[in-house]
Amino acid sequence: MQRNDMRPTEAELEILQVLWEKGPSPVRTVNDELSRKREIGYTTTLKLMQIMAEKGLLTRLKEGRGHVYSCAIQQNDTQQQMLDRLLNGVFGGSATKLVMQALGNSKTSEKELNEIKKYIENLEGGKS
Repeated sequence: MQRNDMRPTEAELEILQVLWEKGPSPVRTVNDELSRKREIGYTTTLKLMQIMAEKGLLTRLKEGRGHVYSCAIQQNDTQQQMLDRLLNGVFGGSATKLVMQALGNSKTSEKELNEIKKYIENLEGGKS
């Protein structure tokens, strides 16, 4: 499987999110962040990160007695790939259905709505 065809699991995505936000980190840092949202053992996080390194999702550098892990895949690339999979697999390729579902299922702030309007205007060739 090529790196750009990677399909991270939900647990792997959680780890990637931490590393995208914090940058290269040891397992302890990642585990501490994950533990803020749900209970997860250190050894579980370690094993997941080792598997992710084997799959090519993470890189690992030896530092002292431990390792520092970094993302081997870009956040934007991963988001685009997952969005394409969601769009085509769940919404039959309809961006309209995806957007309507997303906006209808959550409270969208006025700021977010203004950003969306501005983005649509830019797509239409309007002023930014």
